[in-house]
Amino acid sequence: MPGSEVGTEFWIYEHITPWDFYAHGVTRVLAYRRTRFQEMYIVETGVYGKALVLDGKWQSCTGDEFLYHEPLVHPAMLLHGSPRSVLILGGGEGATAREVLRWKTVERAAMVDIDEEVVEACREHLVEMHQKVFDDPRLEVVIDDALNVLDTTKQTWDVIISDLSDPIEHGPSFKLFTKEYFEKAKGVLAPDGVFVMQAGPVSPAELTMHARLVRTMKTVFDHVQSYCTYVPTYAAPWGFALGTARPIDTRPDPGQIDRHLQEKTTGGLRMLDGTTLLGMLQLPVHIRRAIADETRIYTLEDPPKFFGKGTAPEQSA
Repeated sequence: MPGSEVGTEFWIYEHITPWDFYAHGVTRVLAYRRTRFQEMYIVETGVYGKALVLDGKWQSCTGDEFLYHEPLVHPAMLLHGSPRSVLILGGGEGATAREVLRWKTVERAAMVDIDEEVVEACREHLVEMHQKVFDDPRLEVVIDDALNVLDTTKQTWDVIISDLSDPIEHGPSFKLFTKEYFEKAKGVLAPDGVFVMQAGPVSPAELTMHARLVRTMKTVFDHVQSYCTYVPTYAAPWGFALGTARPIDTRPDPGQIDRHLQEKTTGGLRMLDGTTLLGMLQLPVHIRRAIADETRIYTLEDPPKFFGKGTAPEQSA
């Protein structure tokens, strides 16, 4: 291309569909591990800053992570109103915990991640993302399987946030996108509590898994609401889903939301306010139709299988 210059020869190719990929240009590898559970890179990129990559799949980066983490966390917190206890399943970068602990009402948060090596590498290399939230005395980091924690916790939680890596077939998280998982989460949710999950891409070519996840949640929770936003480095609009026993207001008053955020949080949000939330809850008709038409339920016997892994040059462990 005239007037352009390629800035790197190191590329991580993330397969989006069998025919499409997103190539992320890497300028430096900050950390590499083959852990018990997955292959991990923490890298620097030319445009979007530092990034975490697991099994070749882009997780988040400092350049646009706020476009994912703010919509993941704050709609559920706002729906509850004054959450005091929050359980985060996944979230190794610490950015989800960072957003949770903006809330002045939160007295205790637990972040559960199965892979200690990933958490420690993020703690060391992604300070811009977690902003030292691991030092907050309200946060407990638990290295364990999310299903085991849901089976053994003695506490009920006001908000449960499912911030898990995509359910690739041989990865550590595919069981955590099933009816059985949602039932376990509901079992430790307070009666007025809210469950929220990252629920995959909602681009037309990839929408089926999101629709099935929402349909599966509807077999467990009285009220379920899908919503979405756009994250550039995911190369697709991204979906989320709320589940709760209470009705979900899909047309909140923006001014009231802004006042609630000002009163209950420490501020600093870059993407989400009352107007943004109102917009996210107004789903395009093709997504609404896909959810309404879907009949398949994900179970442990028939779990979702996200497409493929990404590829990167081999590194020595």
